[in-house]
Amino acid sequence: MASAAEQLAANMNFGAFQKATELHKRIWFTIIAMIVYRLGTYVPIPGIDPGAFAQAFQGQAGGILGMFNMFSGGAVERMAIFALNVMPYISASIIVQLLGTVYPPWEKLRKEGGEAGRKQLNQYTRYLTVVLAVFQSFGIAMGLAASPGLVDNPGPFFVVATVVTLTGGTLFLMWLGEQITSRGVGNGISLIIFAGIVSVLPRYVSQAFSLTRTGEMSPAALFMILALVIAVTVAIVFVERSQRRLLVQYPKRQVGNRMFGGDTSFLPLKINTAGVIPPIFASSLLLLPATMLGFASTANLPPWAQWLPTMVGQLQHGQPLFMVLYGALIIFFCFFYTSVVFNPEDTAENLRKYGGFLPGIRPGKRTAEYLDFVLTRLTVIGAAYIALVCLLPELLIGFYHAPFYMGGTSVLIVVSVTMDTVTQIQSHLLQHQYEGLIRKSKLRGGRGR
Repeated sequence: MASAAEQLAANMNFGAFQKATELHKRIWFTIIAMIVYRLGTYVPIPGIDPGAFAQAFQGQAGGILGMFNMFSGGAVERMAIFALNVMPYISASIIVQLLGTVYPPWEKLRKEGGEAGRKQLNQYTRYLTVVLAVFQSFGIAMGLAASPGLVDNPGPFFVVATVVTLTGGTLFLMWLGEQITSRGVGNGISLIIFAGIVSVLPRYVSQAFSLTRTGEMSPAALFMILALVIAVTVAIVFVERSQRRLLVQYPKRQVGNRMFGGDTSFLPLKINTAGVIPPIFASSLLLLPATMLGFASTANLPPWAQWLPTMVGQLQHGQPLFMVLYGALIIFFCFFYTSVVFNPEDTAENLRKYGGFLPGIRPGKRTAEYLDFVLTRLTVIGAAYIALVCLLPELLIGFYHAPFYMGGTSVLIVVSVTMDTVTQIQSHLLQHQYEGLIRKSKLRGGRGR
């Protein structure tokens, strides 16, 4: 028999959506926030020549700048005030998570601090975001000032203005993402990245059709790309919704004349615990050498480093060496990041603290070993899935010269964020229906009296 929640979910329709006025406000707030974000990606920083920079950017479009440009919705190629996007915040969040597992004071905050400890760690993340944004914007400002023809009046004033503008843009997006999370629908930071990727897709799709019309890409290649995108989307939805549910039982206990407990629940373990972090890290590490060499002059390299351009050329999309290293780094980061975000010992200790246990497994150390056993095998499947999703587009790039934007990382982010947002909308609708049932029951109770 279906539960009450399942019955309510089955009865959700357009009429229920029309009555959920609170959800309407949240959706409108999210849309307006996305419009504000998109407008900011077209406002260039002061003192730069947008045309000259766009021309210079074309030589770096295939490196790490091209990936950041995709995530920022084209703000990097326009050198807009949101060029850094939320990347400093994401980097700061990952660093704080890593330190939260190895740095004792922060580990204590994470485990024992509760809501206050979580807020304190979030505050540290914001401080670190400012530091990273200032460092990155200073490097960008110095690079722009040193490039002839890109800046009207290079000097200290331009460097300071660029640092303040780019850092302020990142902090504004961080604040906007937090506002979307609390007052809108979905995870704000994820939606900002999602909006950046989706906004550039129509232009890139148009370019793909143009390449087909001019004969630079065959119709078979275009069909293969479209079929691959559909297949990858279906695979992502299937795997991201898959769980390994471990049965957890709670023993009965008697308090006075009453019996409590004896309930059962499930501990859900996702196949892809690491999310989209592994392909982002792997791409950044592999594309960084090509980007650094692109800013340097190859003519001034010493004799012992003349092999660097050839080596770095193999670290481009579609090259065999890139695909081998890309797959290996994705698998490594899947295991590494999973070990950071899920600690079997902490989970086993929490189960023991609240009286829960896995049937047939002794609480404590044996439970932690069993959780690690299951999680390791799930991570093998998850790492293979992410590597396959990200390497299949690379094979198309190598054989059919497909554009870089069709990478698996962008599809993975778009599908994952869409699923998360739809799930939150369904949760709000379910909550609205529960509130309606409670109000009806109160009215009936009042009439009964």
